Amino acid sequence: MLADKDAIATVAVKDLGAARRFYEDKLGLKSILSEGPTTITYQSGGSSLLVYASQFAGTNQATSVTWSVGGAFDDIVQSLRSKGVSFEHYDLPNVTREGDVYRNGDLKLAWFKDPDGNIHHLISI
Repeated sequence: MLADKDAIATVAVKDLGAARRFYEDKLGLKSILSEGPTTITYQSGGSSLLVYASQFAGTNQATSVTWSVGGAFDDIVQSLRSKGVSFEHYDLPNVTREGDVYRNGDLKLAWFKDPDGNIHHLISI
């Protein structure tokens, strides 16, 4: 019943203004699909990202959003790094880490957090 319906990534934040600066200035999200007093929905490729104010922001300790960035992976990692985004380092099985980037064969992976501690993931597919 949901197989042909679009899904929306949803991220809880404490401070919508701080989140807006991060998602727009650091991540480059510009196209706003909708905006309300406690929500902003961004266009991200063919999908969307709903950022909303919540008292439970930052409590998720797993990945919130994954971006499949293909061959642009290295450029995106470098661009985020140049904008002050710090990458997370984890002890993961079956992968090797080279600086901030994890590798599993040809696959590249990287994780970073937003100001509320929500975990975001880049993957080179």
